[in-house]
Amino acid sequence: MIKDSTLRGYLLEESLAWLLRFSGYQLLVHQDQDPLELVTQGDTLRVRGRGALHQVDVLGEFPFTPAFSMPVRLFLEAKYYQDRCGLEIIRNAHGVVHDVNENFMTNPGTGPRQRYKYSYALFSTSGFTADAQRYALAHQISLVDLSGASFGWLLGYIGATASTLHAAQKHLPASAPFPVTWMRTELRRALETSPLHLLSPASVDDGPFKQAAIAAVAPFATVLRQRSDAGLLLGFPSAPFILPLGGNDQRRFLEYSEERPDHTVRIKRRGIGTAAEWTVSPTDSVGAYELTFKLPEHIEEWISSIGEKERHRTAHVKEHFLSSITLYRVSGAGVRTYQLRYEASSLSRSGTER
Repeated sequence: MIKDSTLRGYLLEESLAWLLRFSGYQLLVHQDQDPLELVTQGDTLRVRGRGALHQVDVLGEFPFTPAFSMPVRLFLEAKYYQDRCGLEIIRNAHGVVHDVNENFMTNPGTGPRQRYKYSYALFSTSGFTADAQRYALAHQISLVDLSGASFGWLLGYIGATASTLHAAQKHLPASAPFPVTWMRTELRRALETSPLHLLSPASVDDGPFKQAAIAAVAPFATVLRQRSDAGLLLGFPSAPFILPLGGNDQRRFLEYSEERPDHTVRIKRRGIGTAAEWTVSPTDSVGAYELTFKLPEHIEEWISSIGEKERHRTAHVKEHFLSSITLYRVSGAGVRTYQLRYEASSLSRSGTER
């Protein structure tokens, strides 16, 4: 029988693929989308590196190419562990992204070939060790800690769905493995995270298992779709980490930002040490919206390590890491961009608390 924890990992991967898609990325799920770079082996997608093929949980391509750069692709890896992710996992991520970025050669007689800039983001339900965080910051690997309140609703639904699927295994023949490919196909079809013609033709026999599994998977997909405009916001600051942004009603942020896609914000830090939480809200409209986020623990530890420097270090982080936060959202056939700008000088002149 497949473990409950394994099912949670699969569901987390599919959920993050959905999250990445609504943050503006086109999902790559099959080698037919790029035969030169991608390889499909069974149900697994791999990316060619200079020295090896590398399995990828979720792969996304950003729709805009930054100036003087190359098209950007993002490796997204999900870890549903009880313990914090350690240094060895971040080292592996660094090795993978370095190898795929080196996979480019020019030979006489060969035609031009598209090249990509690959980045890496690692999501963990239990956080990261201090060594892992320092190493990731040094090598520009984005870490997203899912253990906070912002993703509590998602992990709750994942846990309940995994438990139902795990219990449904009793209806399978004794020697039959859990139909993981079928489950993933059902989710990707419901969430539209894969082109229909690239979905695996997996199927299971009609019967009690299929009925129980669909009764679990269908509501899970419905919840994600319903929360797409309210509970899934990722902010990209001018820093080597990603900000999962939470709030009581994130629709208010989207409504405000539709009218003002580029606006200034105030950023405040509340609490102490690694328990500190940050808020961001518009400077010119008190109460229009408020989003919350947490920074990596090693940054919080640095801020709080010397009491008399805490205020100064908080200001330093705002001005150097949080001066610009960009969010991307799929809107119809296009992608909307929102820019949140923190300008300490303007806040000081107006007498607003920094």
